[in-house]
Amino acid sequence: MRNVDYKRARHYEVDLSAFRNILEIDKQRMIARVEPLVNMGQITRVTVPMNLSLAVVAELDDLTVGGLINGYGIEGSSHIYGLFSDTVVAYEIVLADGRVVRATKDNEYSDLFYAIPWSQGTLGFLVAAEIKLIPVKEYMRLTYTPVVGNLQDLAQGYMDSFAPRDGDQDNPEKVPDFVEGMVYSPTEGVFMTGRYASKEEAKKKGNKINNVGWWFKPWFYQHAQTALKKGEFVEYIPTREYYHRHTRCLYWEGKLILPFGDQWWFRFLLGWLMPPKVSLLKATQGESIRNYYHEMHVIQDMLVPLYKVGDALEWVHHEMEIYPIWLCPHRLFKLPVKTMVYPEPGFEPHQRQGDTPYAQMFTDVGVYYAPGPVLRGEVFDGAEAVRKMEQWLIKNNSFQPQYAVSELNEKDFWRMFDADLYEHVRRKYGAVGTFMSVYYKSKKGRKTEKEVQEAEQAHLETAYAEAD
Repeated sequence: MRNVDYKRARHYEVDLSAFRNILEIDKQRMIARVEPLVNMGQITRVTVPMNLSLAVVAELDDLTVGGLINGYGIEGSSHIYGLFSDTVVAYEIVLADGRVVRATKDNEYSDLFYAIPWSQGTLGFLVAAEIKLIPVKEYMRLTYTPVVGNLQDLAQGYMDSFAPRDGDQDNPEKVPDFVEGMVYSPTEGVFMTGRYASKEEAKKKGNKINNVGWWFKPWFYQHAQTALKKGEFVEYIPTREYYHRHTRCLYWEGKLILPFGDQWWFRFLLGWLMPPKVSLLKATQGESIRNYYHEMHVIQDMLVPLYKVGDALEWVHHEMEIYPIWLCPHRLFKLPVKTMVYPEPGFEPHQRQGDTPYAQMFTDVGVYYAPGPVLRGEVFDGAEAVRKMEQWLIKNNSFQPQYAVSELNEKDFWRMFDADLYEHVRRKYGAVGTFMSVYYKSKKGRKTEKEVQEAEQAHLETAYAEAD
């Protein structure tokens, strides 16, 4: 969805296409050292047979380590481990002056370590990362729980699925390994909780094994929806197939890309063709098609505090009327320094459901599809809807991942995100004048080298990037 016209605003192209190797799987340190173009499908093919996995595995096969670190990455285990970048223990970065440095949270480059996430590659070139591994089992025991009620009821049912009301959030007996929710209408949702299970357990008599990754299987979101009719049920899914359960249908975007792609005859005969490569869709998308999507389609994530999920669902219903909606919780940790995204100041005394003294629980409210008014042939202003969403996020201490189309001006961008550490690191390591700033890389529209240079100079002379 987001255009990449920023690539035209630089004189030099640096080819990182060869940086796609898994360099080391260290079973003693429980660390995977990988290059930035390693994708999730590639790394799970290597680690899962070892009964190992990254602590956070983003769902789509083609998502890369570099994008998940410099941008944003989440998965159903993020309510335990945080966002993808929270599981990284070291970065190898090429700075603007050509030096290669290794940044960790406790070495001389600790400021760079904390500034890299959400920076969109504007502080240096990421050439390798060391990422935390965890032990896993062969299957995921997945429980599908339907909830019916108004949107606030659905939000509470979602919270109760993984956040004990007694505040015992670190108790593995009470908190599942994986969580996700799908809201299918203003009155219906299905919430899934998963726990790792051995193959011996999965294959016990009476247990159902579902290989959701087979090409002819129903798309996962449609399979989960059946819980609304048949009630709560449990099944076992091979771990790697569970990780990539949304790949074949790109969540539910596949229904718009190929409306008959979910039909049984297509899945059986041609389902192996799915999904189309996202890189191919980008490469073949003209400007007019892109502009049409900006106005008639929404692909946005709203990262909101857990206790505000019901309010966010009501806002999306009122302003966009998009279903299904994806829900995935994640921790936002208190860190030694204030990074671009951060918990609400003073959240600790409230002891809200899902929070701990060291982290506030947030949720990704994923809004992906054509809005209701568009499907009904009514007038819909996509740009204005995104502007309203961004203002709602700013007012509610929430965040918008910048892979998406953004209508933020520079002042509002730095009202949503904190600039102090980012701007300090840009100056300290010489990124200004070599790498464009994160705002200009993220903003919509064409850019020229001259425009970026002038904007960066003006940016340094104004108070926009200072603490709000």
